Amino acid sequence: MARVSQYTGRRDPRFVGIHRGGLLDEPTHRLLAAWAAECAEHVLPLFAAKCPDDDRPARAIETARAWSRGEATVTEAREAAFAAHAAARDATDPVAREVARACGHAVATAHMADHELGAPFYAIRAVRLASPASEAQVAGECECRWQRDRLPDAIRELVVSDQKLRAAKFQSAFDC
Repeated sequence: MARVSQYTGRRDPRFVGIHRGGLLDEPTHRLLAAWAAECAEHVLPLFAAKCPDDDRPARAIETARAWSRGEATVTEAREAAFAAHAAARDATDPVAREVARACGHAVATAHMADHELGAPFYAIRAVRLASPASEAQVAGECECRWQRDRLPDAIRELVVSDQKLRAAKFQSAFDC
C-alpha cells in the first residue's frame, strides 16, 4: 500500500479523509453526512410548502442518505449539491432559499466533510425566517437544540468543537 503524505492544506485536517493525509475515517465521514441530511430534512417541508414542484432539495437529501450508506458516489453527491444550490438561486422566497442551501450543504458533505455545518446553519436560518420576528431567536435556538439532540455520540465532540471553532463564520447560530 502506498504511503499517503500528511495533509498540509488550509482545511481542518479532522475533516480531511485519511486517504488524503487527514484524520477523517470513512465511517465518521458517513455519519457526518447522515447527520447533515437529517438537519436539512427537518426543514424540508418549509421548502415544499413554497416550491411544491421543485424536488431538487429532496433529491439532494436522498442522495446524501444514499452516500452515507455507501449507495451513491461522490460524483452523484456533487451533482445533487449543484442542483440543490441551483434551486436556492431559483427560489424567490427567502425561507425556501435557505432550506435549499441546507440541502445542498448536506449532500456536499460527501465531497468535503467540513460542509457538515452548512446544513444545520441554513436550517436554523430557515426556521428563524419562517417565524414571527418576535419569536425568531427562540425558534433558531430550539432548532439548534433539536440538531444537537440528534448528533450521534461518535461525532458529537467533533461537531460541537467545530461549531465553537467556526462560531464567527456561522454567526454564533450554534449557541444554544
